[in-house]
Amino acid sequence: MQRLPLSGFALILSLFLSPPGFADQVETVFEKSVEKTLSLNYLLSLPDDYDPADEKKVWPLVVFLHGAGERGNDLDKVKIHGPPMLVEQGRSFPFILVSPQCPEGEWWTEQPVVELIDHLEKTHRINPQKIYLTGLSMGGYGTWYFATRAPERFAAIAPICGGGVPYQMRWIKHLPVWAFHGDKDTAVPVEESTRLIAALKQQGNQNAKITVYPGVGHNSWSEAYNTEELYQWLLSQTNESANISVSF
Repeated sequence: MQRLPLSGFALILSLFLSPPGFADQVETVFEKSVEKTLSLNYLLSLPDDYDPADEKKVWPLVVFLHGAGERGNDLDKVKIHGPPMLVEQGRSFPFILVSPQCPEGEWWTEQPVVELIDHLEKTHRINPQKIYLTGLSMGGYGTWYFATRAPERFAAIAPICGGGVPYQMRWIKHLPVWAFHGDKDTAVPVEESTRLIAALKQQGNQNAKITVYPGVGHNSWSEAYNTEELYQWLLSQTNESANISVSF
């Protein structure tokens, strides 16, 4: 029996291990243009003295994100809790309040909330240095999410009984945060909030705090949104890096 030289054997082995044309990694790119229509139904509440013709005055904007139970295509459901409920009861706020509705079966992370804010800045006299985000439960998670997605857009956030990713807190280490949670919450454990505040403090955020309500379950939002200090605190925060010019 004739034996192959060692070099011939290595050549045959290499053909099996590295078929021709597949030995190297090739740099490639996938690219496809996709047209998509962005849409969100929302409630809009303007201050009593809001005047679109007054070019000298701009207003703070508060964006409220509801919880999972208020999803759908009926905006009356958004009025069940939080600031929209207070407006429905006759409360007047010194800011523009916008309360979008997440479609049934979807999550805030899938929704064009930042794009909605872009639209509102083009259509209303909004102070870009005073844009605030708050939400409860699923909306609390959404508040943390959009703050880390677009940290340059907000002056402060107030997430209620929500949660997020501790690693991402490094992206909002400059942002004032006031979180709220009940210590008896079985739907979203209080640790979901406390660990994020702890992560922010580890990042050097001196403007991060949390109020934990003793003996309170998942509904920590009723007391939080009835706390006048919350609104005073929000409006006292300013995003100095935002461009103050307004035109539409």
